[in-house]
Amino acid sequence: MASESNSFKKRDRLLEIEVAVRKWWEDEDVFRAESRDHIPKPGEKFFSTFPFPYMNGYLHIGHAFSLSKVDFASAYHRLRGANVLLPFGFHCTGMPIKASADKLSREIQQFGNPPVFPAQDNQAPQVQEESSDTPVALPGQFKGKKSKVAAKSGGQIYQWEIMRSFGLTESEIARFQDPYEWLYYFPPLAVEDLKAYGLGCDWRRSFVTTDVNPFFDAFVRWQMRKLKSMGKIVNDCRYTIFSPLDGQPCADHDRATGEGVQPQEYTLIKMEVVKPFPLKLGPLEGKRVFLAAATLRPETMYGQTNAWVLPDGKYGAYEISETDVFILTERSALNLAYQNFSKIPQKPSCLVELTGYDLIGLPLRSPLSVNEIIYALPMSTILTNKGTGIVTSVPSDAPDDYMALHELKTKPDSRAKYGVKDEWVPSDIVPIINIPEFGDKAAEKVCLDLKIQSPNDKDKLVEAKRLTYLKGFTEGTMLVGEFVGRKVQKIKPIIKKKLIESNEAIIYREPEKSVMSRSGDECVVALTDQWYITYGEAEWRKMAEECLSKMNLYSEETRHGFEHTLSWLNQWACSRSFGLGTRIPWDEQFLVESLSDSSLYMAYYTVAHIFHDGDMYKGSKSLIRPEQMNDEVWEYLFCDGPYPKSTNIPSAVLSKMKQEFDYWYPLDLRVSGKDLIQNHLTFFIYNHTALMESRNWPRGIRCNGHIMLNSEKMSKSTGNFRTLRQAMEEFSATATRFSLADAGDGVDDANFVFETANAAILRLMTQFKWMEDVLAAESSLRTGPPSTYADKVFENDMNIAIRLSD
Repeated sequence: MASESNSFKKRDRLLEIEVAVRKWWEDEDVFRAESRDHIPKPGEKFFSTFPFPYMNGYLHIGHAFSLSKVDFASAYHRLRGANVLLPFGFHCTGMPIKASADKLSREIQQFGNPPVFPAQDNQAPQVQEESSDTPVALPGQFKGKKSKVAAKSGGQIYQWEIMRSFGLTESEIARFQDPYEWLYYFPPLAVEDLKAYGLGCDWRRSFVTTDVNPFFDAFVRWQMRKLKSMGKIVNDCRYTIFSPLDGQPCADHDRATGEGVQPQEYTLIKMEVVKPFPLKLGPLEGKRVFLAAATLRPETMYGQTNAWVLPDGKYGAYEISETDVFILTERSALNLAYQNFSKIPQKPSCLVELTGYDLIGLPLRSPLSVNEIIYALPMSTILTNKGTGIVTSVPSDAPDDYMALHELKTKPDSRAKYGVKDEWVPSDIVPIINIPEFGDKAAEKVCLDLKIQSPNDKDKLVEAKRLTYLKGFTEGTMLVGEFVGRKVQKIKPIIKKKLIESNEAIIYREPEKSVMSRSGDECVVALTDQWYITYGEAEWRKMAEECLSKMNLYSEETRHGFEHTLSWLNQWACSRSFGLGTRIPWDEQFLVESLSDSSLYMAYYTVAHIFHDGDMYKGSKSLIRPEQMNDEVWEYLFCDGPYPKSTNIPSAVLSKMKQEFDYWYPLDLRVSGKDLIQNHLTFFIYNHTALMESRNWPRGIRCNGHIMLNSEKMSKSTGNFRTLRQAMEEFSATATRFSLADAGDGVDDANFVFETANAAILRLMTQFKWMEDVLAAESSLRTGPPSTYADKVFENDMNIAIRLSD
């Protein structure tokens, strides 16, 4: 106990020193960054930034790890004599704050103020588990109030309890129904934490986003108008991941889960139900009824022997048009409704609720099938969270189909269990494709080779598909139909096109994997009329690739990540109808999407202190009014435009702003997590190449991995989590920085080790004691420049160490 108390004593001494040093830094304005009236020589200045964090909670160790890289780099260049600018802003654009405020409002309306929530089901309280943007509860004291963790009941996490975990009183919590309350609450707390951390920041340049800040609002409006005038923002109908609850596209930063997931395209085969209909389908008389099966392999439809349905699966008969009805799952019907395949747009219209049992034995006519009539048969391994829940069976080429059919054929009990008549079960496999090494019945051969015994041998079936599908596509030749003898790879798109043109199939899209929005609903793929930024356009992409080729990326893995993203990134929906932000200037029903307003703000930092000077919101101390910042002014500042005659800003102020930008730009270093390569960081490159002269293109991006705590994933639900404030209270800011520095330097996940921080406390205080002893004996020490041989050896070794470090 004594040693532990002694450890706290040493930590507390560090905390005392930090408070004194921060006051000294503040009094001396140590990190104030001023431009000079000339273009800097190489190495004279160093300008670096960190992606501003989203302000719906406290900063955590994950933020601090990425930030530490830019902080250490800035400190190093400052020590080397460079003029260093490290600014820090706060991002509030987008939907998370609005979604949380609305959720809080709904809880108050439903459960009262203060709310009385349903019973907790004897479930222990938990901390909310979401993304790194989620508000974080502090376990210690905050403003003198005891904080608590967020309550969770039956899977429901209440926003009220999350807010209470911040240490807010009941009367204070109610104010957060107004989303703008969040903007005034969290950024100042982040500044407190970052100052305590010792960030070498010029705080005069801090700002928040959204229209709360009229200067940044004017900046974003100029940027959007500029891109549109260049033809880089267009109106178009495209398929995008979409939140039905929010009524808008759901980009990566709007998602609770599913970041990076894209739309997956299927061919939806229309398998017509042969009349007369059974009694359960009686209400559908007079309409054309289809089992709708989603496939990625339309070229194999010649080999259909039957269809598969999940016996216990829930299906519905959905009106697609006045005449056509599709039988499929509710989830796929919702996706279709948002792709203009529903009698009522965006609303699935279910005429009859069905189960898989109702569909077993239905006779079907299916496009391209060699068999005139095939039947719907039971398959217990169908997934209803992918595709439509209806599966076409091609046992010659699909190992899953072959094994399921083999079981029905060879096990009478399986047929009897589902009431399957013998005549419904196809007797023969239809060979359709010849594949080298596998012949014309590839599925049968590979199942025999791998000794697959049943449809439940899932791992072996995955391997069977791996062996046959790619080889069938790249090397297979057709044995049936009008394309006999031709390569599958060549005729696949032709067959798909013919099926669509003959109205025997449609194109269907759904997310590759489940995507949940921050509002809590499952996303679909929707055909939306939206404003899009034309990323991927050939000439623009070429400029982005040129910029990338000249940048210092510190890692080949990072370079490959950017090259891959540039190879696939296409138009990006830049408008939203829900959330906070800047209005699209020419279409004010929409807001600028949260990643689209944050690709060029590094330039804003160069002049932000002239607007804000410590007031991160409206810039109350500014000599300039927001309305004076018209497009001509921004063009003059950032794009070498002519002197703006349309503004009455004093020429001296304009010249000062121009000098600031010309001195600090280009940006020397951008540090960020590697997960932002696929969106924000690539947008950052694209927008700089579009809007700025090549001399002002960014010079470097350094990416890092996520951070673990003590070799385990950082998780709020398990308690293996630390806010930045918690870490500094526990270890001191200095020891926290030591552990961040030791956590890792590559793009792999890093590891923040508590023992490293504790050891740093002891080593630092040992060093401190040595310094005190030396200073106490200062009067007895030699003075003046190095003079002895030992002095020169020591100085030389120090210079070698500096060179090696550099």
